[in-house]
Amino acid sequence: MIDGLIESGRDAQRTGAWDEALAHYESALQLIDAEDAAKKASVLRSMGAVYRDRGDLESAEAKYEASRVCAEEANLPGEVASALTAQATVEILRGNLEQAAELFLKAREVAEELGDDRLVAMIDQNLGVISNIQGNVAVALLSYRSALDRYRRIQDSASALRALNNMGMAHVDLAEWAAAETCFGEAGELASSLGDSMMVGTVELNRAELHLKRRRFEAAQESCDRSVQIFHRLRARRATAEAYKFYGILYRETGRPDQSDTHFALSLGMAEACQNRLLQAETQMEWALLHLEEERKQEGVLYLNRALKLFRDLKASREVLDIERRLTRLRELYLPAVQGWGSHVTEAKDPFQVGHAARVAEYATNLAREVGIEGWDLTWLRIGAYIHDLGNMAVPSEVLGKSDVLNESERELMQVHTLMGDSMAKQLDFPDEVRPIVRSHHEQWAGTGYPDKLAGEKIPFPARIVSIADVYDALTSPRSFRDAYTAGDALKIMEKEADRMFDPQLFSTFRDMMLRGGFER
Repeated sequence: MIDGLIESGRDAQRTGAWDEALAHYESALQLIDAEDAAKKASVLRSMGAVYRDRGDLESAEAKYEASRVCAEEANLPGEVASALTAQATVEILRGNLEQAAELFLKAREVAEELGDDRLVAMIDQNLGVISNIQGNVAVALLSYRSALDRYRRIQDSASALRALNNMGMAHVDLAEWAAAETCFGEAGELASSLGDSMMVGTVELNRAELHLKRRRFEAAQESCDRSVQIFHRLRARRATAEAYKFYGILYRETGRPDQSDTHFALSLGMAEACQNRLLQAETQMEWALLHLEEERKQEGVLYLNRALKLFRDLKASREVLDIERRLTRLRELYLPAVQGWGSHVTEAKDPFQVGHAARVAEYATNLAREVGIEGWDLTWLRIGAYIHDLGNMAVPSEVLGKSDVLNESERELMQVHTLMGDSMAKQLDFPDEVRPIVRSHHEQWAGTGYPDKLAGEKIPFPARIVSIADVYDALTSPRSFRDAYTAGDALKIMEKEADRMFDPQLFSTFRDMMLRGGFER
């Protein structure tokens, strides 16, 4: 009866029927004798796994802790080690890698004393994953190797296969091509001998990535072809979508943009159908590179913004363990892409604006650093500075470049550029942190600016920073109707209007920074 309920719970858990699984486990728990602490501890961990998989980490932690306490009270060290291992997986999902590693190491010590090679190997695999996420790939390899040795010792070929595959991917990260080839070769042979078609295809796809990084495009094509044949036969849609992403990269790198477009579109469509948000984000990012290379910069920026949104959502929901590495790569692509596109679209109509966006971004970024802004907040501010005049695309060239004073209708038209810029930023899926800079950089401290007549601290803080940088660059740059002011004269002009136009404290910081030459070219 009890075993049947537990098995029914596991069946429901495998299909994602969380409530049904919990009901079965709860029923089993009620029937377990108080003396059978091992089974009780095991069922509690199963319940914790359900909560973990559905994203309720607090409930998962509570069940795992109850399992550990139950095992400790009954003096069951093996069950204690299993509970500690389960608790560590929760900490990984929370991003608490150091705490997770500590729990794994405690569990490993117990497992070693018990001579439980299987549990030690599993822990070593997880320690390898943690090291990989932290960027300690060489350390990760040592853990994977330890896991592999133990899996071989207990003749667990299926687990050894996965350890070999992990080792191969780690060697790829380290650009150790020959070692990666060896691991993938052994993993492929083992997968074939076990009749594990899915792993055969997975290893082949990892080989494709290795070949792409080595720019061995013919070999990459062959590996993609072999993996797709397997995935099609197995109807493995997620894996097929991943393979199409690699095809897209392959065709992009070999100068076949039409085929690259087609395969990225296939990958993205299948990833959306499978609800694989990580693959959606990665495909959008790779597809953006194609657009940028093909001088379709606006589409490239749009795809980068979409990828960024997906990655951020994944980070918020803790669905991907090494999300920071992916976000770092995206930031490396994102900043130069937006800078190039933003400068082009905001400066194309007015020769006197050339270089304006980059200079404003430089001044604003250094002022932001001065007041303690860092990390992604600094990135958003820099992006906002690059595109702060995005709405100029909607303003006629004769108004932008007019040498005389603007008349009332022309001023009204010019002021609309902030609203148009905000609308365009929304259409291009720029992050919410960026759009207030585009909309509000012409607001003034006294409430006399536009478009919303915001005053004082109601003006978004990043917009206040960009406003100062924007005015300073406008004054120190030549215009059709005047020469450029010197830096000193520009600061004096701004100081006269500081209480009305700018955040006084921010302007004071900016003035001091500029007077001491505290900005970097």
